[in-house]
Amino acid sequence: MYTSGALLLSNDGDFIYKITHPKHEISKTYNVTLKGIITPKEIEELKSGVIIDNNGEQFKTSPAEVKILKIDKEKNTSRIQIKIHEGKNRQIRKMCSAISKKVLALHRSEIGNINVKDLKLGSWRYLSQKEIKILEKL
Repeated sequence: MYTSGALLLSNDGDFIYKITHPKHEISKTYNVTLKGIITPKEIEELKSGVIIDNNGEQFKTSPAEVKILKIDKEKNTSRIQIKIHEGKNRQIRKMCSAISKKVLALHRSEIGNINVKDLKLGSWRYLSQKEIKILEKL
């Protein structure tokens, strides 16, 4: 399984709490490659929330924004984009498992208004003051 994407590091605990705690509803956007062809019914299940296990407790995820990016019938894969605001441990993988789909690759492309589209794999950058101010206002 391949995982990549945006990760925020900070020594400001209050800032990180505000970005990561579900009650603040900061969206995280993931591009997900799945084994198999996803169906409209499965997309609707993800959109309305699915039951996952979170540290031994059954948990229904909040509604997610989901769209199909690509279906490859020849390779028997689907690429979808999922936008959530919760971020439980391994939530995207568990959500996909709940609809009987295996995640082949997972990429977090955005956290709030911060995206990593111009960063090469393994590289990093500082947030701009503008990005920090926008995140603090969310």
